[in-house]
Amino acid sequence: MAAAREELQKDLEEVKELLAKATRKRLRDVLMVEKHKLELEIKNQPLPKPKDVIEEDKSSLGGYTVKINNYGWDQSDKFIKIYVSLNGVQKLPAENVQVNFTERSFDLLVKNLNGKNYTMTFNNLLKPISVEGSSRKIKTDTVLVMCKKKREEKWECLTQVEKESKEK
Repeated sequence: MAAAREELQKDLEEVKELLAKATRKRLRDVLMVEKHKLELEIKNQPLPKPKDVIEEDKSSLGGYTVKINNYGWDQSDKFIKIYVSLNGVQKLPAENVQVNFTERSFDLLVKNLNGKNYTMTFNNLLKPISVEGSSRKIKTDTVLVMCKKKREEKWECLTQVEKESKEK
């Protein structure tokens, strides 16, 4: 989400620069239309949540938060799949299971499951993922986090840190 917004912002800046240099009326009109389209698209994009708002969300949940350390993972040509076992997760409303993706990380937050909140963060993924193509699925007693790979290639592990510790 944030990456798409940044790209739109860069496009808008470039259109503004071209507009400042343009001398022909027809070209200026075309650039003005494009500028307005970009501004509208940026305005209609959801705002990315700052880290402190995410932290505030976590603290205002009630109960206490449990850090998830136990998971399984698998991969296909297109996806890295992380399986997190949580008893009864399928009974929660879908909005209680949130995943925020960036190009090299993701945060999982499960709110109010049996009076507790569960969180798991993966920073510094081994390779970049597609934020738009990534998702989560809620299955019986399991949350499946699906990270879409940017390039179809095998990963030998999940994170850069894991790779470095294996190399030592």
